[in-house]
Amino acid sequence: MGNIGIWQLLIVAVLVLLIFGSKKLRNLGGDLGSSVKGFKKAMQEDDAKKTESLDVKESSEQEPAKAKDKEQV
Repeated sequence: MGNIGIWQLLIVAVLVLLIFGSKKLRNLGGDLGSSVKGFKKAMQEDDAKKTESLDVKESSEQEPAKAKDKEQV
């Protein structure tokens, strides 16, 4: 009862195609693809910002140690 066969999927696909039409489905697919692309780009930019902030934090922690070394010299 819980198994969905190929014929049931085919019937659902035909009904969706009849209801929405091929042009609207094509536009929907393009919109979905561009939103996924934008999401991935935003995630990469967020990771880059985190990496930059960690680099800045590490360098600021090292600078006071260098200043102390210069004062001792």
